[in-house]
Amino acid sequence: MEHVILHSDMNNFYASVESLYNPSFREKPMAVAGDPEARHGIVLAKNYLAKQAGVQTGEPLWRARQKCPDIVFSEPHYDKYIHFSQMAREIYEEYTEQVESFGLDECWLDVTEVQELFGSGKQIADDIRDRIKFELGLTASVGVSYNKIFAKLGSDLKKPDATTVIGHDFKDKIWHLPADMLLYVGRATYQKLMTHGIYTIGDLAQTEPSLLERLLGKNGLMLWAFANGLDTLPVNRSGSGRIIKTIGNSTTAPKDLITDDDIKITLYILSESVAERMRKENFYCRGVQIMIRDNQLVSFERQGRLKAPTCTSHDIFQKAYELFQRNKPVSPVRSLGVRAIKLINCEYQQLSFLEDVVRRQKQEELERTVDNIRRRFGHFSIQRGIMLLDPVLSRLDPVAEHTIYPEAFLKSKT
Repeated sequence: MEHVILHSDMNNFYASVESLYNPSFREKPMAVAGDPEARHGIVLAKNYLAKQAGVQTGEPLWRARQKCPDIVFSEPHYDKYIHFSQMAREIYEEYTEQVESFGLDECWLDVTEVQELFGSGKQIADDIRDRIKFELGLTASVGVSYNKIFAKLGSDLKKPDATTVIGHDFKDKIWHLPADMLLYVGRATYQKLMTHGIYTIGDLAQTEPSLLERLLGKNGLMLWAFANGLDTLPVNRSGSGRIIKTIGNSTTAPKDLITDDDIKITLYILSESVAERMRKENFYCRGVQIMIRDNQLVSFERQGRLKAPTCTSHDIFQKAYELFQRNKPVSPVRSLGVRAIKLINCEYQQLSFLEDVVRRQKQEELERTVDNIRRRFGHFSIQRGIMLLDPVLSRLDPVAEHTIYPEAFLKSKT
């Protein structure tokens, strides 16, 4: 039996939720934005009036105000977004157990086995849209297809409050669209494709796979398959264990990071947060990745392998700082991120009496002790001496206050 998969995307989710609590936002161009005083001043989400004025997710507030002088900003309230996301998921789960989240505002549903109960995929999609509107006061766009990629594309094609079906006639419906409308074709990938004359989804589908592999590696073959309707990714069932591939943390600093001590303080804070979460999830990492964004908003990532798997902030910091020193930006640093990659479960860690391994084990025991102290008495009950050099930078509590990029921003074309 051919799969019937839906992708539900609640329209302008953050902005729409804020408008429920402040109806005056509905008549104005508005955006949900980070705190400019904390230098998190970017657009996280916007309504249609702001979008029509050219405001884009991820751009700084001053630029959004230049494009739209009448725009109003609202601070984010993630507790509300999580609450509405959970209520929407409860609606989805009344139709199927196979519900897979893609951020707070989007979900895939596999309704293949329930059509005899609830009707065709399109009927279920229309019913879900009606319920979200009536029960939550929001609107959603829903794509219907035989695979996840086309269902996602369908929900993007018509907004707001629409159902779009993409079947085996997909060539006529989507091959003329820009290639960056396809999931996982980000800005950098699209630019690389365009330099080789690949502009549309159809161009991508008809390009020799070997060329795409040379350009993009294995991702090129994956995108070729997606463009040709060959996606076979399943929709995960509700409650299935999430696969953790990386653990990371990032922050926008309250001031530009200029000196080595500025960088060290921030990297230590992030490394401690990442290591603590790894120990909590029972993981070791075999590599470290850093993200650097300068005050000109130019960002890049670099990664490196560790000599041995670790879950200590000491080792993670050392590698992160080494990567930074080898890739220093010309301009002062605005944001930093640290991510543990190539994770393995603790139970697979091999025991050894070698001197370096014994040192790492002692360091791990020490840091687990620090974890316990902080859980009992608060994060600032014990700190590194370097934190005394700058009370402003060191006041970040990476557990309670760390910056996690909103899902909508992470999924934007960056």
